[in-house]
Amino acid sequence: MSNGIDTTRSPFFPRSRTGETGATKSGQNAGQIRRNSVEKTEQIMDRTSSDAKVNINDGVKEFARIKKAVDASEPVDNSEKIARLKAQIQSGTYEVDYDALADKILTSEF
Repeated sequence: MSNGIDTTRSPFFPRSRTGETGATKSGQNAGQIRRNSVEKTEQIMDRTSSDAKVNINDGVKEFARIKKAVDASEPVDNSEKIARLKAQIQSGTYEVDYDALADKILTSEF
């Protein structure tokens, strides 16, 4: 069946089942693989060693450590406190502690 698509494999696939393999085309035995020379391997390692380094910001490391600790901690159930505050707000008995609010704002800003 010819649909115009070439279904033969390129020599890139050394154990191709579509005829000659790339290894036998180049004169090598089918079981052998060409390897880089020692000098070429060292050259490749020298070039890639500087490119393969990753520097992770200290802030990201700290965030990851904190997130791990938070994920491992027990969940906090504030539903009772929230229900109490909602009831106080709806009944008009909730009073804001302005000094505590100001202190929280200042500590979060500075």
